[in-house]
Amino acid sequence: MKRLWPWLRILGALAILGVLVWQLGTRAFLDGLREVDAGGVAAALAIGFVTTVFSAWRWCLVARRLSLKLSLPTAVGEYYRALFLNGVLPAGVLGDVDRAVQHGRGAGDVLRGVRAVVLERTAGQVVVIGASVAVVLGTPSVVPPPIDGVVMVAGIVVVVLAFAAVVTGMTAGKHWIHSGSKWRRGFAVTLADVRLGLLTKETWPGVSLLSVATLAGHLTLFVVAARAAGVTAPAGELLPLMILALLAMGLPLNIGGWGPREGVCALLFGAAGLGSAQGVTVAVVYGVLALVSSLPGAGVLLAGSFKTRTPAAPRFAARTPVKTGDTR
Repeated sequence: MKRLWPWLRILGALAILGVLVWQLGTRAFLDGLREVDAGGVAAALAIGFVTTVFSAWRWCLVARRLSLKLSLPTAVGEYYRALFLNGVLPAGVLGDVDRAVQHGRGAGDVLRGVRAVVLERTAGQVVVIGASVAVVLGTPSVVPPPIDGVVMVAGIVVVVLAFAAVVTGMTAGKHWIHSGSKWRRGFAVTLADVRLGLLTKETWPGVSLLSVATLAGHLTLFVVAARAAGVTAPAGELLPLMILALLAMGLPLNIGGWGPREGVCALLFGAAGLGSAQGVTVAVVYGVLALVSSLPGAGVLLAGSFKTRTPAAPRFAARTPVKTGDTR
């Protein structure tokens, strides 16, 4: 099953895209590709830089609380590379996996490096889920079933898991840290890292603020995509739809982010009277601009590859024996 899951994710995304093509035709997708212009590319690069810095800063806060060294410039470069790999590789998370492992190896603790990335990404998703729950509760008319039910279930699951983690950490965490079972010890260490990385007063305000700022950046890019696609509806009317589209991108059925986003946009834009095909076009434009915003990561990847392949220069120059003539 472990080997089959990646293929199921890809097939799921292809199935969603296939149904959209069957129902709406290919024009909505082609229009999305044609609507990307130089202005959109420039906006994507600028917005992408801001959101990447915010996300990398969030990673730094979490990593440092877990006693892992990570400077902001290094984090920005690694985050760009991860975003680019996420966008061009099928699973959509392989860049983050690489980022976690590479940083963990460099810091001398791979497991803690992985936990730092997981916690950092989780913080971002929690904010998206919270915003989505607010949309469902605040403007239920724009959220058709079954999306409203999925969002509410996701919100309940997050609350229950957080409550369970806090209770377990308070009651059993300190005892399990010395347990003879490696699973209990590992669980106790993970709970301790969750508390240190996300829940202490030194961490959660900054992590929360940066997560909200990152979400605002993604929504801004979505508005740019909507305007490029010719949607003239007020931004206030579009934002609830876009928040739910961002939530859909976190579903484990995508190819570099493609699939659920287009399906949810088709459903939401259709229910809002903006047209399902228009929703797909907006999602396609956003997908292209998101990939454009990650292109500096390709430069980071190439620079790292070149640095790895270039042999290190010798520390000292070899000395050539000097022949001295016979002075006799």
